[in-house]
Amino acid sequence: MANEKLKHGNLLIAEPFMVDPNFKRSVILLCEHEEEGSVGFILNKSLDMRINDLIEDFPDFKAPVYFGGPVQTDTIHYIHNVGDVLEDTQKVMNGVFWGGDFEKLKFLIKSGMVQEENIRFFIGYSGWSTGQLIQEMEHGSWLTTSMHSNYLFKNNSESLWKNVMNNKGKAYTVIAQMPDSAHQN
Repeated sequence: MANEKLKHGNLLIAEPFMVDPNFKRSVILLCEHEEEGSVGFILNKSLDMRINDLIEDFPDFKAPVYFGGPVQTDTIHYIHNVGDVLEDTQKVMNGVFWGGDFEKLKFLIKSGMVQEENIRFFIGYSGWSTGQLIQEMEHGSWLTTSMHSNYLFKNNSESLWKNVMNNKGKAYTVIAQMPDSAHQN
């Protein structure tokens, strides 16, 4: 049953009392969901660094970097809305693409065809092995909802979890108002 709800392009929303610090109050864009496993990126955990801090020969570009998840934190990934001009991308949903030709991306940035509001960079990713995400869904660790590109490109990452919960409807609006810690209740 939980597997039917999941597909690439969905959002995973951490339940309000998740204690894992990697995923506490996180919103994850599911970019790949196959029988072999799933891959996604946390959209609301910004880091205090810019892409230029991480890649020496990168064009002058002050785009922020986000913590994508605890898997392979020595890798950099990107999600963008310029899949029509960047080759080798994977379409996640309409207007949202994952990856692509990195050298071409640098060229597009240098030429001004890609702006900071078109792309998000991530260190690491969130990943689940065969059946793991389904099991977590069955245990109530995650809620799902539809993704809207505004969540990625036009939303304040600090308030994203609360905004997504509010947009799920009346019952979730109450949950979104819950304090971050039980002792604040």
